[in-house]
Amino acid sequence: MTIEEGRPPVRPLWVEDPVGRRRLPDPVRGSAVRAVLIVSVTLIEAMTAFLSTVTGSWLAFPMVLSSVASTVVATWAVLDVWITRQVWNQRHGVTSVPSSTARGLRKERRSARRSARRQERDAERIQTKHASRLSPQS
Repeated sequence: MTIEEGRPPVRPLWVEDPVGRRRLPDPVRGSAVRAVLIVSVTLIEAMTAFLSTVTGSWLAFPMVLSSVASTVVATWAVLDVWITRQVWNQRHGVTSVPSSTARGLRKERRSARRSARRQERDAERIQTKHASRLSPQS
């Protein structure tokens, strides 16, 4: 299958751009979806309560009570998203970048440990070299 001369190459329907932000963790995404559904139902109930009140329908009073209860539930659902996100970050950790001072101290300690090990190895080599010279050969 070759491209005929004069015909432009076939382009894909869309090009996927790299995502700027990482995907939400599953528990956080689940609570966010739940919150969106609850808030949307609450808004629909509030609109129905308003319209029933304007028209003087018997449904107005039960819908207002339901809207108040749903508002409390929707507030908790939105708080649940925030709390779930905080708990996730605390349990699974947020990648933290150490400060430059911490990095420098760690580098100094690492080099001190390396030099101490190097001195120990050199001392062992010297001892084994002298021990082999001093030992009587049979």
